[in-house]
Amino acid sequence: MYARRRHIYFVMMGTCIGLFVLAWGLVRLWSVPAAVGMCVFAMVIPPVAAMVANRRGPDDRWWDDPSGDEQSDDWWDELDGKKRPPR
Repeated sequence: MYARRRHIYFVMMGTCIGLFVLAWGLVRLWSVPAAVGMCVFAMVIPPVAAMVANRRGPDDRWWDDPSGDEQSDDWWDELDGKKRPPR
């Protein structure tokens, strides 16, 4: 999943850069308001790309990796409704 999110992130960021370059390299010759609109749209892409790249998948364990403290891990798993194999 991580590779897929990373790929989507780079595609979105490439689109953002492409919109900026296209807007001020070509579109501004015909319509400055259209170029500004393209740039405004391109400004929205980086925060969305960051959210896509950093979202937690259903099987990802980022912040809730086992800490090594069995009692604490059991407590958190109970709160999350997860069943872990017995140790």
